[in-house]
Amino acid sequence: MIRPSALLMLCLTLLLPMAAVARLDGPLEVTKPGKVRDLAQIRSSRTLRVLVNQSRNSSGEVQGQAIGVEYHRLRAFEQYLNGHARDGEEITLKIIPKAKDQLLGALARGEGDVVAPGELLDMKGAHKISTSDPIASDVPLWLVGVKGERRFTKLEQLSGRTLALTTGSAAADAINQVNQKLALHKQPPVKVEWVDPTLAVEDVLEMVQAEIFHLTIVEKPIAERWSKVLPKLRFDKQVAISEPGDEYWFVRQDASMLRASIDRFLKTYRTPSDQDVAFQRIYRRLYQVRNPLARADRQRLEKLRPVLQKHAREQGMDWLNLAALAFKESALDPGARNSGGPTGLMQITPSAAQRVGVNNIENLDSNVQAGARYLAMIRRKFFASPKLNERERMAFVLAAYNMGPERVQGMRTEARRRGLNPNQWFFQVERIAMEQVGMGGVSYVNSVNKYYLAFERERGSLEPSAAKIASRK
Repeated sequence: MIRPSALLMLCLTLLLPMAAVARLDGPLEVTKPGKVRDLAQIRSSRTLRVLVNQSRNSSGEVQGQAIGVEYHRLRAFEQYLNGHARDGEEITLKIIPKAKDQLLGALARGEGDVVAPGELLDMKGAHKISTSDPIASDVPLWLVGVKGERRFTKLEQLSGRTLALTTGSAAADAINQVNQKLALHKQPPVKVEWVDPTLAVEDVLEMVQAEIFHLTIVEKPIAERWSKVLPKLRFDKQVAISEPGDEYWFVRQDASMLRASIDRFLKTYRTPSDQDVAFQRIYRRLYQVRNPLARADRQRLEKLRPVLQKHAREQGMDWLNLAALAFKESALDPGARNSGGPTGLMQITPSAAQRVGVNNIENLDSNVQAGARYLAMIRRKFFASPKLNERERMAFVLAAYNMGPERVQGMRTEARRRGLNPNQWFFQVERIAMEQVGMGGVSYVNSVNKYYLAFERERGSLEPSAAKIASRK
């Protein structure tokens, strides 16, 4: 017989949000476990391997300009180490981006020498890992919504509502605890939507501003930083989410000399007053997504659905990929024109259409046919490798659609040379694109991806039952 207390605990457990298990489906770059390296071995190798959170907010460089919050600090640490070098043993940083919840595991396996996450990072379950002195102390979490929607003063008021969180979010434990309290009072739990792993924290904030998502939770410094370029965000600072935490760098316990060197450096380091100048300049002029499922846009999509589905089916692709691209290119307007030659719903050029055997792109059906055929041609000629999963394959196709396939293949080659995963666009090859051509192409792929995810969340309402039945046959 199950005791009442045990039954209550079982019920509470079932009501809690599930732990994040989302991963990119594609193959990860295989890295052999390495031996622990302390400062002497690092100096001898002349390379400091830094594991960074793959969020662009944490690390990143755009054509030589820093946009990541850890970038200046890491470069300053590089200079600090080289200022104390002997016999010309200067050290170069090797940046290794990983998903946030994979950072400490990679450090424990010896895949890097230090972790610089740029966010609060839970050490629960980590073994043989030490922290530096705090990078930032007493960092609170803020509830983020959009201006004009309901404000909140207590976490319990989120009962029955949905929070969009990235994998590894520092808010997970707080939500689990509040759901236990809500369950005792027989109230609906706070729902957690663990967002697609192609989205970083800054992507979620942009989607909140666009009202694709409605609520999220982030660290105060992240909220304040992105509020300068996403002015529609609202912060409910009164909501006590959890006790403020400290941000650290992390090293292996047996790398004591490296840890001591980091702590000495941190005592003297001061954040540059102009740290966010390049970040604000770059992001303020970037295209920002809007909600593709507002009433008028949804009505337009419904009218266009048959032609999008028809040509997507002919090319063996998801029609929502075509819909997302069409929304980015023309806002679902078949009559859109561009002075440079791109035409119609898919904004395809006459020359590109002719390459795939379509001449009259003024006609809606032919315009979509040309766009779908051109995407399929890029996929077939350049990105047919079975090493790519379909999400990453589509990202590479979109990048090639925007920047040219040869250029994107060159970026993959450079990514491989740098030790990045050449089969993963998001957070890997896109780093090379940011450095070589700027944020334009990266923003293009990210925007279409966000529109696809917005449509995917509503697939059930966008595809009538008859279409669903036909697609199963």
